[in-house]
Amino acid sequence: MTHLASVLVLLLKIHTIKSCAGISLKTQELYALVFATRYLDIFTNYISFYNTIMKLIFLGSSFSIVWYIKRHKIVHRSYDKDQDTFRHWFIVLPCLVLALLINERFTFKEVMWTFSLYLEAVAILPQLVLLQRTRNIDNLTGQYVFLLGAYRALYILNWIYRYFTEDHYIHWITWIAGLVQTLLYADFFYYYFQSWKNNAKLELPA
Repeated sequence: MTHLASVLVLLLKIHTIKSCAGISLKTQELYALVFATRYLDIFTNYISFYNTIMKLIFLGSSFSIVWYIKRHKIVHRSYDKDQDTFRHWFIVLPCLVLALLINERFTFKEVMWTFSLYLEAVAILPQLVLLQRTRNIDNLTGQYVFLLGAYRALYILNWIYRYFTEDHYIHWITWIAGLVQTLLYADFFYYYFQSWKNNAKLELPA
């Protein structure tokens, strides 16, 4: 639920303040691609009503955020294009090649699902680079990034619990991708907790 909370915080920022200052369009485009390739089975494999709704929420919210940043007349004005220059499409191809080489089953949906795991692990990079460049992190942006990282960190705790309580619970691809993703947040987590402890404004070192 922390992942959903992070999306709601970001949508709240965009809808109420009409600003995307401090938000990386590059990261949002990568997340849209992550969900588009992960949920290819949305209309073919029914698991539950809740599962379907959550898939639709993540798909709809990710593409709507990209639209707001790129097309909304007021929101787009606050987008810092000059600072958000991470060449994000250069990390897409390596993730795709890795998914073609390392997967559990060599089928189209399985490769795309694996690709989404690899891409999600590094999708936050443009956002972290932007925050380091601007060093101006408002509360909503900081909370958004924190919740986004916390969701994966909590998943790791869940994996550890299931490993010791369930038989044959081994998913190396998911585990390694999740660990890489969490490690990328380590620096941000440190400064986030420092700012919270000292009741100071969140700033990342340049």
